[in-house]
Amino acid sequence: MSIKTEEELAGIRKANEVVATILKALKAYAKVGMSTKEIDEYAGQLMKKNGAYSAPKRDYDFPGYTCISVNHEACHGIPSRSKILKEGDLVNIDVSAEIDGYYGDNGSSFILGEDINNLQPLVDASLDILHVALKKIRPGVKIADVGGIIEKAAKRRGFAVVKNICGHGIGRKLHEDPREIPCYKDKTNRDRFRKNSVIAVETFISTKAKYVYEAEDGWTLRPKDNSYVAQHEHTVIVRDGQPEILTAANGF
Repeated sequence: MSIKTEEELAGIRKANEVVATILKALKAYAKVGMSTKEIDEYAGQLMKKNGAYSAPKRDYDFPGYTCISVNHEACHGIPSRSKILKEGDLVNIDVSAEIDGYYGDNGSSFILGEDINNLQPLVDASLDILHVALKKIRPGVKIADVGGIIEKAAKRRGFAVVKNICGHGIGRKLHEDPREIPCYKDKTNRDRFRKNSVIAVETFISTKAKYVYEAEDGWTLRPKDNSYVAQHEHTVIVRDGQPEILTAANGF
């Protein structure tokens, strides 16, 4: 959406502050020995407390309040009582919700406990590159050029980017125009960022894989070669200067 009124600005700020605080709370809540379902149920409690409705559950009939992906799962992982978190797991939690007609969206990858698999550099790359990308976003800048910046930054660190999952516009719906904000330079994408538009910018950084595929559950996306994938996501408003980060309350 493009922000046109103070009412819209207040609504989109509120929705994103809520999802950001929920994501921060879930990261603090997650512990070794917990199931991903336990974390998701806590997310549901927090959403209810804040008057929020899970976007994937409401809009897509997703079997969970949040997407929780572990290790070789890139995104859209289904919360499960049988999925028990272990020391050193790479965990991604993606929280998106609707509040009073406005949507918020953010996600974060982190290492649970001790980094026994040496994956912290991957997580750091995902977060650092997200902030590098955000600093380049201005009205009129090509979306493809920012994707190229993400891709080059990942390569410099010895990683790859996932090309078939990406960021997106957001506002009155979870997914709006621009439909694709990729992590690579898609030369066919001629769209440019527009002033006052609301976008969810995501970095999907991989140890090796460039593509992910749907698992048998019909939701989870994962690479075929068991690469690890880290993601970070902020929802922002495009401004003449630095974008306004609406999900800054998540702490990253």
